[in-house]
Amino acid sequence: MIRSICDQMAHRGPDDSGYFDSEGIHLGIRRLSIIDVDHGAQPVFGERERVVSVLNGEIYNYQSLQSQLRSRGHSLRSDSDSEVIPHLYEDFGVEFTSHLRGMFATAVWDADRKLLVLARDRVGEKPLYYHESEGQLWFASELRSLLKSPHISREIDPATLYQYLNFGYVPDPLSIFSQVKKLSPGHRLVWQAGNTTIERFWSLRYRPESDSFDLTDAELGEQFREKLVEATKIRMHSERPLGAFLSGGLDSSAVVAAMAQVSVEPVKSFSIGFADQNFNELPFAREVAQIFGTDHHEFIVEPDALDVLPQLARQFGEPYADSSAIPLYYLARMAREHVVVALNGDGGDESLAGYTTYKHFIRVPPGWRIPATLVRGARILSQFTKKSDRVPMRLRVFSGKADRLVASQPWERFGQLTSNFTPDVLNRELRPDFVKLLSGIDPFAAQRRIWLDNSETDPINRMLALDVGTYLPGNLLPKVDITTMAVSLEARSPFLDHEFMEWAAALPGTLKLRNGTTKAIMKQALNPWLPEHLINRKKKGFSVPLDSWISGPLQPMVRDLLGNKDSFAGQYLDNIQGILDDPTTSGKQVYSLLMLELWAKEVLQT
Repeated sequence: MIRSICDQMAHRGPDDSGYFDSEGIHLGIRRLSIIDVDHGAQPVFGERERVVSVLNGEIYNYQSLQSQLRSRGHSLRSDSDSEVIPHLYEDFGVEFTSHLRGMFATAVWDADRKLLVLARDRVGEKPLYYHESEGQLWFASELRSLLKSPHISREIDPATLYQYLNFGYVPDPLSIFSQVKKLSPGHRLVWQAGNTTIERFWSLRYRPESDSFDLTDAELGEQFREKLVEATKIRMHSERPLGAFLSGGLDSSAVVAAMAQVSVEPVKSFSIGFADQNFNELPFAREVAQIFGTDHHEFIVEPDALDVLPQLARQFGEPYADSSAIPLYYLARMAREHVVVALNGDGGDESLAGYTTYKHFIRVPPGWRIPATLVRGARILSQFTKKSDRVPMRLRVFSGKADRLVASQPWERFGQLTSNFTPDVLNRELRPDFVKLLSGIDPFAAQRRIWLDNSETDPINRMLALDVGTYLPGNLLPKVDITTMAVSLEARSPFLDHEFMEWAAALPGTLKLRNGTTKAIMKQALNPWLPEHLINRKKKGFSVPLDSWISGPLQPMVRDLLGNKDSFAGQYLDNIQGILDDPTTSGKQVYSLLMLELWAKEVLQT
């Protein structure tokens, strides 16, 4: 059974496999060989082979950890990063996680104590699913592979499906199946004699609002560059070919610039584009590639690329509705023809206030309850502008945001700004029998907890905490992990380095979002590396022409799957055809229903 589960994930590790079987424990691993290619096989063992572990991911500080372990008398058999883990456990017990700098999902078995530790990296770059019942614990890096176990049913969790319809992804610690959970980022699970304990070993602490701050912009810029270069450099250690995703946006351009500072050879860069120039950033990526003399590669995503949607539905294993997974998959596939490791710019927005959502949110003071008349006015304006092509685009954008800023609580407003279907819309569209199952469920409970837990910092940092705690591990990081590992490519993210994130969290929010300028710190810091017109150009984001695809090449698939009277989504939504026919329904909303239907077809019903 363990081998069957691992074979289901062969794309994550096509180079090698390893297994450990002993009384009460069965471990399996698929390996993508990158560090100590010849001798780094897993599982790996401690001194007396009484501690054994497997690792998915990379430990970037493994060389310094090796030196420390050897100085304390440990004997290491390889030069691999994974081998430091069992030895660290021997010295520090479950606290070994605090010594790791990297992205990881790891399992450690202590044979003497009959104790298992599962741990997931601080921000959730690597996934870890688990199921516990009848004294057994099953776990894996992908949900679909875990379903190979006959002990796990495919019963859907109604609360999870509701969360998906809200946000377009399934937030931790939930999975779409009621019997499977995700281990949350920065947490470890300890299992012994059938008893489970889950505890947090890391959380990001933001600067208290009352703390003084006296660094100059020049000093901040120097710190930013130093820390980014250092976080980038340790992610460039690889025995296999390495390159970078280059979107032309600020984050990926900054990473390529940092790579160029330390690389002795031209950086290999990879970019994706669209025929629709409103979404095409290839000219900017090309300019950055020329500035730093990269070995540059490009690919144009055409609408016929939508044939990949069923495959993506299978790969994610649970409903997932971020359409940028489409170009990211093709970008990863192109890059894999040349490299095995690719650095990217993910995480910069969440640490340094890069999303325009923050500007919309901050215009409404926290704690201010919008009058009921303004609430109704905003909703009417929103509906009218969506139906009329003659309304100026600026007003259309404003009214759409205003409609999502009407909630009385700040965490609800922020959640609605980032949701697909708001609770108000869902409550009108869901079937009554499904609504009864949702009694007492608050879709923004996680946002509420994070907002209140960060009450000592300023509103901007509180918004960043919301994204780091929800959107980043729920949407962005699964997208990167699944699409890259689907083609056996490892993605590494310097901006997600926990030491860099802790530095950024210690800065006042007003330095990150300054006078309406997003990423103010970063833009000032990049002046020595990039020209002004690239630094200050309007943010596009890694998005696709979804509305035109939905009304064009995707329309037959939408009609075939969602127009079917026996559709899966129809079990939960009262009038799907009405939603599709409504001129105010966005392409993003239709896409979320389409991916739900594809998931049901490709995973649930197979």
